[in-house]
Amino acid sequence: MLRPKIPTMPQPTGLVTPPAVIEPTTVTPAALTPQPAPTAPAPSRPAIQLTPGTALALVGGGTAVVLVVGAVLVSMLLAVAVTATSTAVCAVVIRSLLTRRSR
Repeated sequence: MLRPKIPTMPQPTGLVTPPAVIEPTTVTPAALTPQPAPTAPAPSRPAIQLTPGTALALVGGGTAVVLVVGAVLVSMLLAVAVTATSTAVCAVVIRSLLTRRSR
């Protein structure tokens, strides 16, 4: 059987420098900083209030999204139906041609 050759690591050529010696350093703790004075909390924001115009815009936007998504889905379904119908018609024509030829 064929056996793969395992490559060997070549020995370094030229000048080789010894690794640099790293001396340990001491860790000095940082001076403690005083905590900042607590700030007053910001006043709470009021709840969102829908005006009749805003509500109408939201309903209109939602309706538009639903209509667009519905139109896309219906067009995809129509494309699948047209493709299936044309494939079925082609199959019937080819079948009839083959049965006439064999007679």
